[in-house]
Amino acid sequence: MCINEITTKRNFIVKMSKTEVVAAVLPIQEHWLPLSNLDLLLPPLDVGVIFCYQNPISVTTTLEFGSMIKILKASLAETLVSYYAFAGEIVQNLAGEPEVLCNNSGVNFTEAFADVELKEINFYDPDESIEGKLVPKKKYGVLAVQVTQLTCGGIVVGCTFDHRVADAYSANLFLVSWSELAQSKPLTQLPSFRRSFLFPRRPGYYDNSIDGLYVPITTLPPSIPETLNTNDQAISRIYYVTGEKISHLQSLANSDQKSTKFHRSKLESFSAFLWKTIACGIKETSNSKNFRFGIVVDGRTRLSNGDDNQEKSLKGYFGNVLSIPFGNKKIEELKEKPLSWVANAIHEFIEKAVTREHFLGLIDWVEAHRPEPAVAKIYATDDDGPAVVVSSGQQFPAREINFGWGEPVFWSYHFPWAGKSGYVMPVPSPTGNGDWIIYMHLMKWQLELIEASASHVFEPLTANYLNLI
Repeated sequence: MCINEITTKRNFIVKMSKTEVVAAVLPIQEHWLPLSNLDLLLPPLDVGVIFCYQNPISVTTTLEFGSMIKILKASLAETLVSYYAFAGEIVQNLAGEPEVLCNNSGVNFTEAFADVELKEINFYDPDESIEGKLVPKKKYGVLAVQVTQLTCGGIVVGCTFDHRVADAYSANLFLVSWSELAQSKPLTQLPSFRRSFLFPRRPGYYDNSIDGLYVPITTLPPSIPETLNTNDQAISRIYYVTGEKISHLQSLANSDQKSTKFHRSKLESFSAFLWKTIACGIKETSNSKNFRFGIVVDGRTRLSNGDDNQEKSLKGYFGNVLSIPFGNKKIEELKEKPLSWVANAIHEFIEKAVTREHFLGLIDWVEAHRPEPAVAKIYATDDDGPAVVVSSGQQFPAREINFGWGEPVFWSYHFPWAGKSGYVMPVPSPTGNGDWIIYMHLMKWQLELIEASASHVFEPLTANYLNLI
């Protein structure tokens, strides 16, 4: 099934009725919050997240939209007391590095109305239905929120946050806390801004392998403006993959394993299939010879190193604790080798990054290059071939984002960045049956070949699948 064959639901208009600033309910003394060395590896980049609730207004006799807005604002103001970094601003220090000025300047909170029913939203094409409509554009500060009422009585809660301040894990902590306070519940997890967890060692040390994963920006060749044709432009799509298909891919990825000791995970198996599928669609006449593929790794459990107290503290750490190991393989190899070989290649480069020493070395590497900014090497694409990054959202606590009117019926991260590297985020399906919802931001030609050759795995997300019809 090709992109043009998908029936698009009608377009709709979103009217912004009111925007105001929500600040912490208690006064916060102005202070500086330095970004950690791992935060400094992130470019200025905004990430969106969206939650859809079906008919909370029509089924709730005690609450109207205005009352729900009051609950969301009041609980947000209360949440910002603990998550004060989200109410601040990013500014440069004397060294030219970004820091968070925690001045309680607040969060832009927008009320909106969309002349569309939830079942009519084209979830498959978020560029048309979500971008710039249901997820807010952040004009200043660190966080922006938009709550949109739909004609059917449903509502959509969209947030946009600065990635330099928080990774997805941190954003999840905030969202769960916000929903808990909206229901007058105590917080199950307080955030920690204790940067000493990520202090560099004295003396510092890092393995040479980190030079292969990260690079100072000044060492990159200057970017040359280019006119991209339609197929080389990045677009976003959302699919679902059934739990049965994921299990089948995992069995194929483990088909040549001689021992259960080398068992490949579902994420490794899914990623291997995606890597191989795109590679198989690249024509022999293409100038591309290699294909880079990366997996985002969270370092919180790695840094605790079995220490229960440190693990408990890191569980609430607010900030970025990420590394992006990747592999670089010849396209011809990816085409010819079986899926198990590709899965092994993924496991090999991940294995090197899931250690305490890797993250300590990465912290020391950044310290050795400061204040010169750096970037993950997989994002520094060149003409040698494509690059794709997968970030697992399998721990996304979406069902816990209940503000008092039920669980969301749909959720997704939204990451339409301007880079040439592709980005893929799988999250658990709201069906709760083991399916995955897959957000993809790839080149148009990559998505077209995925739909042409792997439509049996990647199925367009529809209202019917979400049981909205």
